Amino acid sequence: MELRLNTSYSSILKLALPISLAMLVPQINFITNNIFLGTLGEQELASAGITGVYYLIFAVIGNGLNNGLQALIARRAGQNLPKEIGRLFYHGVWVALGVALAGIALTYALAPVILRATIHDAHIAEQVIDFLLIRIWGLPFLYLYVMRNALLVGTNQTKFLVWGTLSEALVNIVLDYGLIYGKLGLPAMGFNGAAYASILAEASGLLVIYWVIHRKGIHQRFAFFEQKRMDFTVTRLIMIQSLPLVLQFAISIISWEFFYILVEHHGPRALAISNTMRNIFGLFGIFCWAFASATNTLVSNIIGQGREDEVIPLIHRVIRLSFGIAAFLFVIINLFPEFFLSFYGQDDAFITEAIPVVRIVSLALLMMSLGTIWLNAVTGTGNSKVNLLIELITIILYSVYVYVVLEWLDMPITWGWASEWLYWISMFSMAYYYMKSGRWKHKII
Repeated sequence: MELRLNTSYSSILKLALPISLAMLVPQINFITNNIFLGTLGEQELASAGITGVYYLIFAVIGNGLNNGLQALIARRAGQNLPKEIGRLFYHGVWVALGVALAGIALTYALAPVILRATIHDAHIAEQVIDFLLIRIWGLPFLYLYVMRNALLVGTNQTKFLVWGTLSEALVNIVLDYGLIYGKLGLPAMGFNGAAYASILAEASGLLVIYWVIHRKGIHQRFAFFEQKRMDFTVTRLIMIQSLPLVLQFAISIISWEFFYILVEHHGPRALAISNTMRNIFGLFGIFCWAFASATNTLVSNIIGQGREDEVIPLIHRVIRLSFGIAAFLFVIINLFPEFFLSFYGQDDAFITEAIPVVRIVSLALLMMSLGTIWLNAVTGTGNSKVNLLIELITIILYSVYVYVVLEWLDMPITWGWASEWLYWISMFSMAYYYMKSGRWKHKII
């Protein structure tokens, strides 16, 4: 198993394409949930938008832990220190479990109060709260699941990602059908059936991927079972590296929840349209996020090898691939918007109102294909505090914009979604400037 990577186009694709497949499956899960729930009515599709973004807040906290641990593992891989990789993974698992339990406690304590105070429609509010108090129990499974992402991506073994995600997708689709509608001998739970289906799907994916890790002997290669006790020096390193990223992702998605609450003030249809936009953005954005994750690993790995001068040329190679695929998807989305919107079981008026928003979102996809690569290059350098600062500035601009446009000026949601342009342009500008400045060189993690 070769731990040290090179920066050729073939190496980038070999790392990124399995990641994109692994990311595609959860997006299919989410879209499947929304397709099934959309058949229950426009209100259920609207409620699914709020529940989805709320759970995404905690999901991206796990993603922050993943990215921080991934950068550390990739750095040790570049230094060819396999036992140190095992130590990092062992401690990362315990950190993830602690954060998951904190997320469950916070949801039970604060979510009902906040959601009842901010959602205008009382029925939607109660439907959302009931769902979330079930769905949040999937966090421990999800967080352990993303820890395996950090291990497999950080050590250039992305080909194994597909097994866990594929099993999760199959279980989720079957249980969605059974538990929402009462099919296959299962109880009909309606809206809440999707919550139980998702939890069980996450658990199944977790079991499969850890079976793969054991079956392939990865646990022996990195000496997982040599870990007997907690080393708080390692825990502290993980937290120092990951905490700014956790905060970065959390405030990003909290601002998105703020956006959805403002959209809810425009009525259930506006909220339902916005939910489908998140589906489309998530589905077509997976290639950008996959290349971004690969950038994090590649940058950290080659810095670990002492090849700092190759970082900027590497980023340019990733950008060419990321933007090329995004441009192709941009054309597809704009040629056939009705096709992608037709899956949600809504009427022609819904599709007509949604198409202008699709145009806005598709252009944002092009911007994301640049911005997210440069930001994850910053992550790979180990300067996660810079990531947090970039996100804070970007989110302040974003939040002011959506409040003025959607609440104060009461403009259509099409203009609200143009906030994605501001978000990605701002992020790209600051991350690009930082990487070009060279201030990240000689950072030790």
